[in-house]
Amino acid sequence: MSAIRLTDLTLGYDRHPAIHHLSGEVATGSLTAIVGPNGAGKSTLLKGITGTLLPLAGGISLAKGKRLAYLPQSAELDRSFPIHVYDLVAMGLWSRAGIFGRIGASVAHKVEHAIAAVELTGFERRPIGTLSGGQMQRALFARLLLQDAEIILLDEPFTAIDARTTADLLALVQRWHGESRTVVAVLHDIETVRRAFPQTLLLAREAVAWGATADVLTPENLLKARRMVEAFDSHAAPCQRDAA
Repeated sequence: MSAIRLTDLTLGYDRHPAIHHLSGEVATGSLTAIVGPNGAGKSTLLKGITGTLLPLAGGISLAKGKRLAYLPQSAELDRSFPIHVYDLVAMGLWSRAGIFGRIGASVAHKVEHAIAAVELTGFERRPIGTLSGGQMQRALFARLLLQDAEIILLDEPFTAIDARTTADLLALVQRWHGESRTVVAVLHDIETVRRAFPQTLLLAREAVAWGATADVLTPENLLKARRMVEAFDSHAAPCQRDAA
């Protein structure tokens, strides 16, 4: 069964395509990395899957009844917002408790447990603007824990954080995989992908290769991806396939 299905998908901005005719499936319970050169469309694809970016053509379907959680790039987050770590993490329960839901004893226990799971106990009343990059990422992973989603999308979750935090958060990703959740992560560190992610999509505005990581991340495929992105015309109109 597939958790995510892409059918001849084209995504873009202002009618200019960023991804062309991408088709494939992410299996339920799989652990998949999305890699590719800068400008390959990796973050664009995640935005399409979340529904924040509508397709120019083709379609995206998610497994019926499955909850989705999304962690955007850290650069997209407003660290100046006046909120404490505890409240940021508790936002992971909004889908079930509502924005104005009361923080009862059982809910408070879940929040505290999630904060402890990412080793931030004692930081509950710290404003998020005072956190280091690694501490902020730990807090965001705690929020993901509370969302308890079956499909988890991560956009560059280990960028600009220290090695210990990367190892701790990667262990959480492995835990989710062990729980048969579907995890898709945009990553730049190829060695981390080789070591920890069984499936990989190599993207260069379209799929260069998609499958078992060892088969995808060959020197030939990586070179092809770089050349494809370099040759891509960002002002091109959406292309049309001839009818069969």
